[in-house]
Amino acid sequence: MTDQAVNPTTVDPPAPQAPPAATPRIAKWVFWPSAMIILGITAFALIAPELATSVFASLQTTVVNAFSWYYVLLAAMFVVFAIWMGVSRFGDIKLGNDDDKPEFSLLAWISLLFAAGMGIGLVFFGVAEPLTHFANPRPGVTGTPAELAQSAMSQTYLHWGLHAWAIYVVVGLALAYAIHRRGRPVSIRWALEPLLGKRVRGGWGNTIDVVALVGTVFGVATSLGLGVLQISAGLDAAGIVESSLFVQIAVIVVITTITIGSLISGLGKGMKWLSTANLILAGALLVFLLFAGPTQFLLREFVQSIGNYLQNFLGLSFTVSAYAGTDGEVWQSGWTTFYWGWWMSWAPFVGVFIARVSKGRTVREFVAGVLLVPTLITFLWFAVLGGSALYRELYEGGGIVADDGTVDSNTALFSLLQDMPGGLILTIGAIILIAIFFVTSSDSGSLVMSMIATGGSLEPRNPVRIFFAVATAVLAIALLIAGGLSALQTAAILSALPFSIVMILMCVATVTAFRRELRAYDRAKQAAFVGDIGEYYGLEVEAPVDREPDHPLRRWSQRVRDRRGAGPDSKA
Repeated sequence: MTDQAVNPTTVDPPAPQAPPAATPRIAKWVFWPSAMIILGITAFALIAPELATSVFASLQTTVVNAFSWYYVLLAAMFVVFAIWMGVSRFGDIKLGNDDDKPEFSLLAWISLLFAAGMGIGLVFFGVAEPLTHFANPRPGVTGTPAELAQSAMSQTYLHWGLHAWAIYVVVGLALAYAIHRRGRPVSIRWALEPLLGKRVRGGWGNTIDVVALVGTVFGVATSLGLGVLQISAGLDAAGIVESSLFVQIAVIVVITTITIGSLISGLGKGMKWLSTANLILAGALLVFLLFAGPTQFLLREFVQSIGNYLQNFLGLSFTVSAYAGTDGEVWQSGWTTFYWGWWMSWAPFVGVFIARVSKGRTVREFVAGVLLVPTLITFLWFAVLGGSALYRELYEGGGIVADDGTVDSNTALFSLLQDMPGGLILTIGAIILIAIFFVTSSDSGSLVMSMIATGGSLEPRNPVRIFFAVATAVLAIALLIAGGLSALQTAAILSALPFSIVMILMCVATVTAFRRELRAYDRAKQAAFVGDIGEYYGLEVEAPVDREPDHPLRRWSQRVRDRRGAGPDSKA
């Protein structure tokens, strides 16, 4: 919409918003139910790890068998929804007041989106995933080594590309509209206000926030667990200490302590410094591997893999391994279903982040930026790290894939780095990078969780933030004890199931709100020009006028004669 357009809130004003001073320390009907669920599952995994392992495995099998098709279909629908929001008439709506300018410059905004797109998962899977799909392709995929390598990159791009960011668009767009356009607190419930109305202030709203909060905790715990597995493997690869469960727990304790220090120092100090260091280290690693490795091959492979991904986009998007039997179900649960669940459980966290930094952008700018920028950067990351590993396996004798065809996800990155110039320095640098990602993920995740738990407070109290940092760390420890990577994947898949219903409702609520706004604009424009339109066309656009019902055309004919200069008695 243009800056001169009438603000629709003047036509249909929103319900009054409670002043910030009235925000409680915690929203008790959100915090306590969430805390009990999180602590209950954590205690179960710590007290009875073997039973928890069995229960988690059974639940994962049940959910994957019953809902893998649902996860795949839903993720594809979110891509369609996100693109529709950007290209339709809704794209002109501004996420803020009509006269708001973007809060960040284009370059700064892109940098922030890049920061949201980077995380422990990219470092953990950057080498491991393309290599695993190459060595152990999805059931039913066959071909020459070169064809398998290309298929591996396309499969990886599917998991980390448009689908992931479309999931974030659903939550981020709904929240950005609620926060910046309608002045609502930073809480998930307000994204559904156009659909639920005043009920978002009561039990329905509390339930929505509890589902979002629990899902976020499990999503962040999954990332922290992956990071700890890789840090432990890195310390082993560097010859510092042998990898073990004890070392993994010790790493969690040490880094969580650092996280708490960052939380207490505040957003402008610890988090800002660590985030900057994050991007510098990740960028340095990417550039070094690009130019120290087979540069020309990596750049060609980057471009070609994007084309192959787009060419096979529809087929990959709807693949559920339906004809692959038990092997297909196992593969599906470990990869695509896990990823769609992981992204949905992360959606409240990332959605809040991208919503907060997108004030003043139009819906079209938001969708284009969030879908395209992080996706392309992520593709480049996998093209360089995964492409370097595939090049080694294809043309340099391999060494990362084991003799039995397996790939150790924990050590794959370090196996690649050790054979590069300055391998030990690169290994230590990668460990530091993962550790910083751990801290920033826990730090920013705790902040978002605390916002939800306090009803949308922008500056939650430190005790609440520390609680979620500690609870997430302890949950990660419990999941590692109760099954390691498999338990982490199960947590992501299960926690996303209830929140997926919330996301569907968010899509409906967003469309409802946007349609109401456009109708308000149309009414405002019609009201502004109604007099001119009526004068020009001779239409009764304001209200019926008194006239003789037997002569419906007489007044119109007289108006035409008057404009031509004819008198009342002239012939038409």
